[in-house]
Amino acid sequence: MSQIQKSEQSRLEKFTFLMMLVLVSLLFVLLLLPFWGAIFWACIIGLIFSPMYQRLLRMGKQKPNLAALGTLLICFVIGIIPSLFIIISFFREGASLYNRLKSGEFDIADRIDKVQTAFPGIKSFFDRFDLDINSIQSQLSDFALTSSGYIAQNALALGQGTLQFFVALGLMLYMAFFMLRDGDKLVATLVRALPLGNEREYLLFNKFAEVVRATVKGNLLVAAVQGILGGFIFWVLDIHGALLWGVVMTLLSLIPVIGAGLIWGPVAIYLFAIGDWPHGVILVAYGAGVIGLADNILRPLLVGRDTKLPDYIVLLSTLGGFSLFGMNGFVLGPLVAALFIAFWEIFIREFNTSKS
Repeated sequence: MSQIQKSEQSRLEKFTFLMMLVLVSLLFVLLLLPFWGAIFWACIIGLIFSPMYQRLLRMGKQKPNLAALGTLLICFVIGIIPSLFIIISFFREGASLYNRLKSGEFDIADRIDKVQTAFPGIKSFFDRFDLDINSIQSQLSDFALTSSGYIAQNALALGQGTLQFFVALGLMLYMAFFMLRDGDKLVATLVRALPLGNEREYLLFNKFAEVVRATVKGNLLVAAVQGILGGFIFWVLDIHGALLWGVVMTLLSLIPVIGAGLIWGPVAIYLFAIGDWPHGVILVAYGAGVIGLADNILRPLLVGRDTKLPDYIVLLSTLGGFSLFGMNGFVLGPLVAALFIAFWEIFIREFNTSKS
């Protein structure tokens, strides 16, 4: 066999091998796809609690299994148990709201009419933009009934699917154990496998870990603070479903800038409309001065500073992440944006230096 034939055969073998590698990798990804959520959050737990694991590992005389189990136990106590309690309470409150809407005890149309009567300028404002306020009123009523009905149905499904839920939770914790214990080995294996250059790969992995820790810890902390503050003021003002609205404000607070104001703002307008000016003024002052201030102070400190992303990039990437990835988008959106910037910084530094 000539040298040319050997070279061509070698190229064919490499090409065939790479094609098979891609095919097998895609099949493996398809196998894991049903467990995507559990694997994703196991990786998140591994990244966030890695410093705690390292601390326990040093205290436990280098016993990785015990250190990983101890870390998971702490994670379960401080994170998962409170979350389960809030989720169960949220579904219970949502089911109660659905029953009140269905029975007519809570009439959204009537409340919108009161706002329209108290503020006649609203109708002229909508007319200026050719918007039918009656249609909007009907759509809001339908949306409230549909969304609360969805919560009520999932409350029932939560009870019926308890086994499935705990299987998914157990799988996530099981995977998190190995992410904590073997995380450094997995990173080292990926560095050896990826053909990007070790320096670039470690830079990108560090950026990945930095952004994930900042977005998860920062956004969840900001959202929890705003939700607690919002639920507290609703409870103080004796607004029905304080826990439900507190959880909703927590979820909305994952969206920078907009956040909890989508809930407390309309409620304050309604309080003004029915003549409850003292409570309306308190809610506006508290919402803008306390809930809003918490977002303006904490988010730049916990998210923007650690991710090293401008505020407008954080906002746009978070909104885009929600659109593409659902609830996981508040992590994946800023992560994609940070990796995009990191890749371009590497490119500019290494491949485009002649223009500097």
